[in-house]
Amino acid sequence: MEKGALLYEGKAKKVFATDEAEYYWVDYKDDATAFNGEKKGQILDKGMVNNQLSALFFREMEKAGVPTHFVELLGERQMLVRRLRMIPLEVVVRNVVAGSLAQRVGTEEGYRLPQAVVELYYKDDALGDPLVNESHIQAMGWAGAATVKRIQEMALAVNRVLSGIMDKAGIELVDFKLEFGFAGDTILLGDEISPDTCRFWDKETREKLDKDRFRRDLGQVEEAYLEVYRRVKEVLPQ
Repeated sequence: MEKGALLYEGKAKKVFATDEAEYYWVDYKDDATAFNGEKKGQILDKGMVNNQLSALFFREMEKAGVPTHFVELLGERQMLVRRLRMIPLEVVVRNVVAGSLAQRVGTEEGYRLPQAVVELYYKDDALGDPLVNESHIQAMGWAGAATVKRIQEMALAVNRVLSGIMDKAGIELVDFKLEFGFAGDTILLGDEISPDTCRFWDKETREKLDKDRFRRDLGQVEEAYLEVYRRVKEVLPQ
């Protein structure tokens, strides 16, 4: 597979064309941003960790019947993915109250929800990725009812699989963000699954092992990312 022209550079990744139109080459970066790009920095080896972890998680999702855009690893920080027509929504699944949910509902961080909560956000950096509901989505033509239902079902399936993995690794899956897209008529899980897009807490100490360490200036950010990677590798077959 030949790496082609740069198509897009985002906050965490660069996407390149390949010599086959249906596939993209993705490079994961060490760059870190928070608060819609207001805070910027770098996390050493973040690109490697996020790439390798995403590959591990995507493989497990495929085994569990959740189709993904992942094809294969191309290097320490690179992967080959299927080209998707992205759905302009972010799907957030919450198992524990944290972050913006704590502010919105007036509940302290750490309260375990009796059932998983699924939230939908319109993906638009200029608008701050606002929280929306299914009526907004259909009225604005961002996605149809069947599509919204399908991505919510897939998100809950991801939650079941990922919760099981992280539990074995001694990590609590607090919440996470997913993105989806179409390959032809089929919806696939895209983007990544990593400490950038998930909240991971140590099950015993509830120490944060994710991007919140960067957001909140907690220090030892690199160590947290590497610790998650180490634990996941121990519980997943290679």
